[in-house]
Amino acid sequence: MSTPPTPPTPFGPERRLGRRLLQLYAGLALYGFSSALLVRSGLGLEPWNVLHQGLAERTGLSMGLVLTIVGAAVLLLWLPLRQRPGLGTVSNVLVIGAAMDAALWLLPGVHGLPAQAGWMVAGVVLNGVATGLYIAARFGPGPRDGLMTGLHRRTGRSVRLIRTVIEVSVVATGFALGGSVGVGTLLYALAIGPLVQFFLRFFAVPEGGGATTVVAAGAGGGEEGTSARERRPAGAILRR
Repeated sequence: MSTPPTPPTPFGPERRLGRRLLQLYAGLALYGFSSALLVRSGLGLEPWNVLHQGLAERTGLSMGLVLTIVGAAVLLLWLPLRQRPGLGTVSNVLVIGAAMDAALWLLPGVHGLPAQAGWMVAGVVLNGVATGLYIAARFGPGPRDGLMTGLHRRTGRSVRLIRTVIEVSVVATGFALGGSVGVGTLLYALAIGPLVQFFLRFFAVPEGGGATTVVAAGAGGGEEGTSARERRPAGAILRR
C-alpha cells in the first residue's frame, strides 16, 4: 500500500520558492515605481538615478531605458571581477527600468512644495520597502551591488570606501549632465540604510529547519545582496 503524499507545510520548499519569486518581482517593480515618485517630486534623486536622468537628458532616451542600458554595462564589468549573476541580477536589469518608465507615464507631475515633499517621502519609504522585498528573496545582488562587492574582494579595500567613491562619482557625473540633486538626494542618503535594515528583517523568508534569512543594511544604504542566517543577528549588505 503506497503512502499518500505529504501535504505542503506552510513554509515548505514550494511555498518558499513561490514567496521568494513574488517578493523578487514585486520588489523590483515597486523599486521602479518609487524611483518614478522621486523623479516627479522634482526634489532630488537617488545617486544612480541622478546619473540616469543626466544621461537621459543628453541622449533623449527614457530614464528607464537608460537605467537598463547602464545596468547591463555594469553587469559586463562583473566578468573581470569573476562575479556570477543570479536570477535577481538579470531581473534587476530588465524589470526596474521598465517599471520606472511605466510609472513615469502614469504619474502626473505635482506642483507646490507640500505635494512635492509628500511624493519625495513616499518615494524614499517605498524604495526601502522595495529593497527589502527583492534582496530578502535571495536571488542574487543587483549589478551595481555586485560591482561594489567584486571590487571589495579584488582590491581588499573596504566596501564603505568603494561604495562612497562609486556613488560620489555617479552623482557628480550625473549632476554635470543635468541630473537632479536636492533635498531628496540627502533624505535618501540618510534614511535608506535604516529603512532597508528594517524591511530586510520584516520580509525575511524562513528557510528549511526553521531558520530565517536576515540581512542588515550597511550604514550608508545602497544596493547590496549578501545574506546571513538569523543565528547571527546582522549580516552586511549593500542595496541598489
